[in-house]
Amino acid sequence: MAQTTAQKAEIIEKFAQSKGDTGSPQVQVALLTARINELTEHFKVNPKDHHSRRGLLKMVSRRRKLLDYLKGRDLAAYKALIEALNLRK
Repeated sequence: MAQTTAQKAEIIEKFAQSKGDTGSPQVQVALLTARINELTEHFKVNPKDHHSRRGLLKMVSRRRKLLDYLKGRDLAAYKALIEALNLRK
């Protein structure tokens, strides 16, 4: 199931750097992580859905690039974000 507008607004509000911030790397990574988590649940039920799997891999790649950018610009924000999203085990 796709994210509702309310769910997106909640994620944006939680990770926004200032009011109206929707383009910062933190917000983008948080939104991508939510979509990736939804798709991983989808693949548990639909393991042969290879077309959606390609989209998932593109999202993971985009998230990785954004995280690399954030790590190079602001290491403290990077560490706080991966802690908040529970990306590292």
